[in-house]
Amino acid sequence: MLYAPTTAADKRVAMRAGLSSGRLQLFPGAFNPLSAKLIQEKGMDGVYISGAVLSADLGLPDIGLTTLTEVAGRSQQIARMTDLPSLVDADTGFGEPMNVARTIQTLEDAGVAGMHLEDQVNPKRCGHLDGKQVVDLDTALKRIKAAVEARRDPNFLIMARTDARGVDGLQAAVDRAKALVDAGADAIFPEAMASLEEFEAVRAAVDVPILANMTEFGKSELFTTQQLADVGLNLVIFPVSLLRLAMGAAERGLDTITREGSLTSMLPEMQTRARLYEVLDYEAYNSFDSGVFNFSLDRHFGVS
Repeated sequence: MLYAPTTAADKRVAMRAGLSSGRLQLFPGAFNPLSAKLIQEKGMDGVYISGAVLSADLGLPDIGLTTLTEVAGRSQQIARMTDLPSLVDADTGFGEPMNVARTIQTLEDAGVAGMHLEDQVNPKRCGHLDGKQVVDLDTALKRIKAAVEARRDPNFLIMARTDARGVDGLQAAVDRAKALVDAGADAIFPEAMASLEEFEAVRAAVDVPILANMTEFGKSELFTTQQLADVGLNLVIFPVSLLRLAMGAAERGLDTITREGSLTSMLPEMQTRARLYEVLDYEAYNSFDSGVFNFSLDRHFGVS
């Protein structure tokens, strides 16, 4: 009821344990707190909070327009609804090294288990678009060092994302990943890898956990979880997938209203009221107030 009972500290311990378990961790992207509850119910390992999704949710493109306050606020709303660890996209840290330090402590307070920090210049853009640029190595390392120095919980995961593959090629990404680990990064997110062999090259270069980004319609092939596990990766995110599915369904629904005048034909595709109440754990609130849940979910509420 209300928020998940698991503490942020325990979620951070769980995330690190999962990354060292030898089993690929599955972190679908939550586009709101309710979807985070569903991710947990379906047995996933964690929740990913995408900067692109947060931007889109605000009706904005993913070009660095969101603020630390917006990201931290939404992250807290999502993270507190699930017992699973949450990993959040912190873009470039929202400023210079001192800003990065503040970002780390603000996200710690938001209750997430970890974050990733990228090496793009500002204004940044989606890692699967052309025309992106990366900062020089010294600037990238300063960001990570500031993050490591600022964290108060040693289990808070600091992941370094590098976009160097799409700018200067695979070897540049490998070299930068090694330098980022030397600077203190707990894990590496090599963005926009073109093949499993490229993931393998990064895997061979560093001895920390590696994340694979399986975003649809991007530059990476959509490899299966088994393929990713077979090359030694530790975590896979599906950052925008649930939002894309939901928005696709919303578009079809609006078109159906225009075409048919009602949504009767789409009822079988909808989550029923009963199922929504089940995900929300509506009945648990009865222990606090018997007047809250004192009805039965009959056909009117969509049990079937």
